[in-house]
Amino acid sequence: MTEVKVGESERAYFNGGIKTIETTSSTLVSSSKYLNNPELRNLISQEMLRRNGPDMPNTAYIPEVAQILIMLEDFPEIMGLFESEKARLPKFREWLDKRQLADFKKDEVKHCAPGTLGAALYDFMVSSGYELDIFYREIQVVNDLTFYLRQTALTHDIEHMVSGFGPNHGGELALINANMHAKVRYFVPGMAAFFNRVAIYLKAKTIMKDGLHYPEAMALNLEAEYQGAIQGRNWKYPMMLAPWRDWVDRQITDIREELGVTPVPQDGLWADTNRLCNEDDPHWGEPLLEAAE
Repeated sequence: MTEVKVGESERAYFNGGIKTIETTSSTLVSSSKYLNNPELRNLISQEMLRRNGPDMPNTAYIPEVAQILIMLEDFPEIMGLFESEKARLPKFREWLDKRQLADFKKDEVKHCAPGTLGAALYDFMVSSGYELDIFYREIQVVNDLTFYLRQTALTHDIEHMVSGFGPNHGGELALINANMHAKVRYFVPGMAAFFNRVAIYLKAKTIMKDGLHYPEAMALNLEAEYQGAIQGRNWKYPMMLAPWRDWVDRQITDIREELGVTPVPQDGLWADTNRLCNEDDPHWGEPLLEAAE
């Protein structure tokens, strides 16, 4: 409708502080290293605005964006943060010094008793057909940074099991937010921002797509964000620092108590929520939620 437009007074109010900066460059130049990266500009605009069509799943291009973001880091600054935080946080230092990878295989945990972390790992690997090793497989652990990248790629599904936030649309959002809150509360802002970099991208693109295309998913998005934040702020420390290999024979209920994982969501919460936004889901478009009166 032609009546729905932004007027000159609004433009003057919001844009009045804009200044034109001249440049002799023949290409786009910005004070943001992220905006200056043409591949990242293209991927973020596409992934925030597109639909999750049957031809391109919701998870498309996450590896590419993660790779660009890590390569744009100021590595001397990041390694400096690792050192200063190790000096300040004994548990963080112990985790990094130990370099204990959670690269479990089925045969390692098939003996574990019911209710233990190991039993949950075995059931997951058998039922899904997947190993835990899904990201950064080619990284060789040679320092603190490479251990962090390798280990946290391995433990994503473990965090689903322990948090109770399942691998579905609501559960992924809740787990992202739980981790972000826990890390911000534990680490200095610069270290937390680095650890949350990819999570921030995943959260941002999901909010945008849900808000533009999937109203029911957007309603769920807000609820999952809230529930994840509550639990994450109760964690005694970020879950990534847990010694999973030492705990493989422990009951998950005991692990939750150790980590402060509370409240634990009910089993099966949000189990069918992929249908709200993934157009390749066999039940795509079937209603799930109703607004309160």
